[in-house]
Amino acid sequence: MMAIIELEEYGPDFNSDPYPFYAKLREAGPVHEVRDDTGQRFWLVVGYEEGRATLADPRLSKSPVAGGLPEEAMGPHVLTSDPPDHTRLRKLVSREFTGRRVESLRPRVQQVTDGLLDALPATGRADLVDVLAFPLPITVICELLGVPHEDRDTFRAWTNEFVAPPRPGDAEKAAGELTAYLDHLIKDRRAAHPGDDLLSALLRTNAQDDDRLSADELRAMAFVLLVAGHETTVNLISNGVRALLDHPDQLAALRADFSLLDGAIEEMLRYDGPVETSTRRFALEPVAYGDVVVPPGDMVLVALASIDRDPARFTAPDTFDIRRSRTPGRGGGHLAFGHGIHFCLGAPLARLEGRIAVRSLLERCPDLSLDPAAGPYDWLPGRLIRGTRRLPVRW
Repeated sequence: MMAIIELEEYGPDFNSDPYPFYAKLREAGPVHEVRDDTGQRFWLVVGYEEGRATLADPRLSKSPVAGGLPEEAMGPHVLTSDPPDHTRLRKLVSREFTGRRVESLRPRVQQVTDGLLDALPATGRADLVDVLAFPLPITVICELLGVPHEDRDTFRAWTNEFVAPPRPGDAEKAAGELTAYLDHLIKDRRAAHPGDDLLSALLRTNAQDDDRLSADELRAMAFVLLVAGHETTVNLISNGVRALLDHPDQLAALRADFSLLDGAIEEMLRYDGPVETSTRRFALEPVAYGDVVVPPGDMVLVALASIDRDPARFTAPDTFDIRRSRTPGRGGGHLAFGHGIHFCLGAPLARLEGRIAVRSLLERCPDLSLDPAAGPYDWLPGRLIRGTRRLPVRW
């Protein structure tokens, strides 16, 4: 029997640069039983083919109840449910994230981006997270949901503490505060005249379809859309810009030919994507990976950061190459947005925001560079979100 791998023993380097550690794990096998620094034990999938299969495996449940845990306090949602409930919940919101609907947001995303870049400080130095990577996606998702502008900084604190809690108990506290806020917002929206925002659309769906969406489901849907709808994009933009600035040849190639932009965004997602590991899954029955068997009830996480650098799938996986082939089977097909029925609903919006933010920034700031006087990066804790709290730049 293989010994449990203690991730805590990897030290702080695992947080700042996990890729060499994942490479060693892949060399030893595609699936490992591990324990993190909180004492949580789970199975970590680090190989591409195994990870892709895991993300779509019906023998693994997204419901915490399958792992002997209570339902999440904010209520059932698309990240913690299985078919048929997941199918119903996703259908209710998917119409708002179609390609046509997202494309209609392009002018507004460009307008918000331009406004943020107009406000860049005259000092020629700033934290890119603070001036662009955070305010762009939070503005867009809050406008989509109908959240008041003055509450957006509060949302930033809550969601940061939820996805990357600095201390034990912070995630639960933030979730409770955000849940209470959403209950109040939904109550107000019911009493007022509904608008054309997503929350109003969900309320109308609720009324028209004979209460198919319960109050708990409505609150939980808003919660997931707010958190997932901006946290990943914040780090797509900041991680992607950092990768470009760390690779001057790739930056120069993109500046010379913006037709490479779509491929650059996909390479940013593959090379250093915003989600390091998937959300939780629980085995409903014994699940075998070669000679490794995950017992029923055990938790399984897919290390997206590892599988998207698997040399069995990608040529020169540790090389940042914006011209990399995007053809599945020829080095393309990253899984930064997941796979299967739980593929990220907001992927088209994240891509749109990323493309507009990166191109507009590079056009406005032709001599953009990392700020060498800023000191070491402050990496987000935990294994869920990959990124830094700040990205100091100058231009």
